[in-house]
Amino acid sequence: MAEEEKEEEPKKGGLMKIIMMALGAIALIGVGVGTGYFLFGGLSFFTLLFILFQSRGTDWQLLKDYHFRRIDTFLDPSADPLGAGYHITQSKIALGSGGLFGRGYMQGSQSQLNFLPEKHTDFIFTTLAEEFGFFGTIGLLIIYSLIVAFCIFSALATTDKYSRLLITGLCMTFFTYFSINIAMVMGLLPVVGIPLPLVSYGGSSMIVIMLSFGLIQSAHVHKNIGF
Repeated sequence: MAEEEKEEEPKKGGLMKIIMMALGAIALIGVGVGTGYFLFGGLSFFTLLFILFQSRGTDWQLLKDYHFRRIDTFLDPSADPLGAGYHITQSKIALGSGGLFGRGYMQGSQSQLNFLPEKHTDFIFTTLAEEFGFFGTIGLLIIYSLIVAFCIFSALATTDKYSRLLITGLCMTFFTYFSINIAMVMGLLPVVGIPLPLVSYGGSSMIVIMLSFGLIQSAHVHKNIGF
């Protein structure tokens, strides 16, 4: 039994590649890539997606079984509420129980009674929603929005092309991290192991984010000086 669970340990790489491909397509539209290129890329993407699903259960199956189980759980978490769908089911319960103003600090039933797994890392947004409610999460989203707005302003203000690309790339990475995490805990995306920037417990993620902010601040301070 232990060996079977170990084999079914979810690995995030495959689904993360699909998500990043979709975000990359959106980014291409944003920078003005021709519609024809995008339509061709979109057609190729959906053709590949169709082939992936058609390969399920065949000798030439292109994804692992746990990849398909994760997709099944994303589409219908209630099919296995005590197994593969447990994380997202408990997350939705905690999100709904918070209401507008939340249950209060350290008063959340799902998080404090350990019904919600990974409450201090991947699902910490759910913990915040349960304890501080809708308005608490809106406050966090406003802070994230201000950071992104500052990055956009800095990228537009700098005269150096490298600085502009650096700021844009780091800002896009930051935006991708928190948007995927929030969408994941709300059931809008499959569950993947992405922390919530500046909030989730973990040293490596915080170090990378702080280094990124340092580079953005440096580019902003020297926006009128070419490197």
